[in-house]
Amino acid sequence: MRGPRPVKILCAVGARPNFVKIAPILRAFEARRAAGEPVEITLVHTGQHYDAALSESFFADLEIRPPDVNLGVGSGSHAEQTAKVLAAVEPVLIERRPDLLIVVGDVNSTLACALAASKLLIPVAHVEAGLRSGDRTMPEEINRILTDAISDLCFTTCLEANRHLAREGIAPEKIVFVGNVMIDTLLRHRPHARVPELFGRLGLSPRSYAVMTVHRPSNVDRLEDARVFLDVLEPVQQRIPVILPVHPRTRVMLERHGLGDRLARLTRLQLVEPLGYSEFLYLMDRARLVLTDSGGVQEETTVLGVPCLTLRDNTERAITIEEGTNRLTGMRPAAVVEAVDQILRDGWPTSRVPALWDGHAAERIADLVLGGRAEKGRIAS
Repeated sequence: MRGPRPVKILCAVGARPNFVKIAPILRAFEARRAAGEPVEITLVHTGQHYDAALSESFFADLEIRPPDVNLGVGSGSHAEQTAKVLAAVEPVLIERRPDLLIVVGDVNSTLACALAASKLLIPVAHVEAGLRSGDRTMPEEINRILTDAISDLCFTTCLEANRHLAREGIAPEKIVFVGNVMIDTLLRHRPHARVPELFGRLGLSPRSYAVMTVHRPSNVDRLEDARVFLDVLEPVQQRIPVILPVHPRTRVMLERHGLGDRLARLTRLQLVEPLGYSEFLYLMDRARLVLTDSGGVQEETTVLGVPCLTLRDNTERAITIEEGTNRLTGMRPAAVVEAVDQILRDGWPTSRVPALWDGHAAERIADLVLGGRAEKGRIAS
């Protein structure tokens, strides 16, 4: 006698932040499959982040198996990239006909894959749903809002996200607070984080340096913005050595603006190549402070207990300010310097780890999808 038909789940990723979030989800479903539950998992990589070496490094660090399908869409404007993913993923969805598409985060691939599935009447689950910055000039904000609107299940990282979704008219039965899958990955890999070669080469010791990451277009695209970025960086590196893994976008824009000579005069700044997940985790975990415009880094530093200054005027991760180590300074030199001086002089007030950021969010997602709760999202039984 034949057993029940397997539940077919397709997970789509497109950019490095997605990899960090999908790794524990894949692991949770594979564990259920190994335990005898009828579930089939397909991994689709859209190729939105097309640096092959760095993508492969992240897959290896995060113990992610090679994708079943790589769409290889590459770069382009937001419209071009979204359109490429939409056109490329549709045939895969038609061929595989999953019972559920799982998308994570807020990149162009997230929205495009969700839209393609929704038009094919394939249920969609959005992991990290409900985050809102209130700033619709950010492409990620548009991606978040639209993905949530067409998703059948909205898995959230905090109760504030639940409230955002409720205000936007998302049905209560579609909203489930599960915790933060990015923290699942961090807690799994933190004890075994790999020492980056630069740690010894630069003679670094714990709490003796700052880490900075900057990549958002609003901070580096225009000449005046790039100059302000250096206006921030210059006084910070005078106070504490700064390690700056240079995002490809940042490097291109700084070179295009002819700011190389000014960079070279920052003697306590170390520009380094982008690091793999494990090495960057090691570097960040031992930093005295972190300056960033990344959403994920705000969450990771909150759990690591490392002071974080967010170089933006808003954040979709308000819980990292309310409960964690994060503070908004914007890209304003005076505000950044004041905060850096406070950290170096007094430290940061005591913070706490948000609820359900405990390393088990992905397990809760698997339980909900395979245990019946997800039927409210129209998943076939």
